[in-house]
Amino acid sequence: MLSAFDLIAILIVLTAIFGWLNHVFIGLPHAIGLLVLGLASSLILIGLEVALPNISLYDDLRRLLRQIDFQEAVLNGMLAFLLFAGALHVNLAILKSRAWAVGLMATVGVVISTGVVGVGFWWLSALLGAPVPLAWSLVFGALISPTDPVAVLSTLKSVSVPKTLEADMAGESLFNDGVGVVIFTVIVAIAAGASNGAVEVTQVAHLFVFEALGGAILGLITGYVAYRATRAIDDYPIETLISLALVMGTYALASKLHMSGQIAVVVAGILIGNQGPRDAMSDETQRYLFAFWTLIDEVLNSVLFLLIGLEVLVLSFDRIFLWPALCVIPLVLLARFLAVSIPVMALSSRTEFVKGTIPILTWGGLRGGISIALALSLPTVAEKPILLAATYAAVIFTIVVQGLSLRAVVERFSGPR
Repeated sequence: MLSAFDLIAILIVLTAIFGWLNHVFIGLPHAIGLLVLGLASSLILIGLEVALPNISLYDDLRRLLRQIDFQEAVLNGMLAFLLFAGALHVNLAILKSRAWAVGLMATVGVVISTGVVGVGFWWLSALLGAPVPLAWSLVFGALISPTDPVAVLSTLKSVSVPKTLEADMAGESLFNDGVGVVIFTVIVAIAAGASNGAVEVTQVAHLFVFEALGGAILGLITGYVAYRATRAIDDYPIETLISLALVMGTYALASKLHMSGQIAVVVAGILIGNQGPRDAMSDETQRYLFAFWTLIDEVLNSVLFLLIGLEVLVLSFDRIFLWPALCVIPLVLLARFLAVSIPVMALSSRTEFVKGTIPILTWGGLRGGISIALALSLPTVAEKPILLAATYAAVIFTIVVQGLSLRAVVERFSGPR
């Protein structure tokens, strides 16, 4: 059994090697290139296993990857740092002006998408000979509906979009995963028969209010405490350490209080990123602190995308799941279109949207590690393998196909910038 240090060392070495190969020979965007290389390596190893069953390399690597708890690594490890790093760069003034659009897409949009995907997958799975009960189909709708902030923010680094549209995309992706996790938790409880199959409306309301709103308030409080602490000194190593303590402490405390740690660190990051540079940080502190979080973002983002590509080695897929998994892709796109267009049309009379908002937001709604982590967290039920296959298919398509073609979509619908 390898130690935690050994596992981390192997991942970092693989990430560095694949990152170099992509930069020198392939030239894809860094994160997507790592995912593609990880996925290609996995498929090659699977092919070798089929062609040369006596080779143990595949089994050795599979056992290695099984030691990595993907769900724990993402939801209770990398995510807090990645969300905070992304939130640091959100312009609060622009976000305020887009509050209604971001809020509706991050709440109502997720609910719409969950319903459309859930009902659609229930119908498609039965049609294609691998029926999934409606309750578990809705579970799939809940875990695949939130856009992944890591994937979206990573893609926005290489694609130039209008500032207001960028705020819509970034703001929605940062907040809707917290909402999505709450919806996912409720529907899993219903599907698994918790409380004799009955989850009261008051329980659902409590989850939304306490977890989501409570998480926001907690992030505001801890962020303000960190802001006041940095304002009292001018020492960039200590101030950077305070920001690190803010992320880890806030996320851990939110978990203990059963609040949304995702929303908490996003709110704290937005507060520090906007208020700190105004009157709490010197130019030197800003340079070091923001550079530190940029490096954290790049390194963890790279490891996460590599893990997504390699994860196919430990997921067992049955051939009967192939067509349902492929048919999920247009279904998820349709649900995303409805989840975007309904809020945008509802707000069009009071909020200005740039040209091409609906198609760009639809195509830019990338899914990623959070969806896979939620799928892996499902209880061991008969429906889990097909839900994992469908999740993986949707995630790979959105990151690779939509991520690589988003620039062309932006230029097509909003004009080159």
